[in-house]
Amino acid sequence: MSTLLNFIKINWKVITLLILTLITILSLSPQPSLPQVPGTDKTHHFIAYSALIFAIGLKMPKNWYWLFIGFIAWSGAIELIQPYVNRYGEWLDLAANTGGLISGFILARIFYKIFLSK
Repeated sequence: MSTLLNFIKINWKVITLLILTLITILSLSPQPSLPQVPGTDKTHHFIAYSALIFAIGLKMPKNWYWLFIGFIAWSGAIELIQPYVNRYGEWLDLAANTGGLISGFILARIFYKIFLSK
């Protein structure tokens, strides 16, 4: 487990950028209907944004909180843009995204304390 966590910690920039790009593409691509996957839309938002912040929570770069705030702003911007690309923007999605950021960060700090703080 610590090997995987160290890999994530070392490559945090690339991982974060890839996840942010994937979230943005999936959020702004017009869809005729939502894919049939388990869970609710809000659950998917929560998980995606938890994954987005996880590597940052492991690395704890200087001024990490600006990235956190930036991700909330990015999420809000996506919700504002979605109606213009044949999608639905919902403020509850922003709430799920913010909850995911908070939970993902806390989870990363717990994993750090358990597996990497030796």
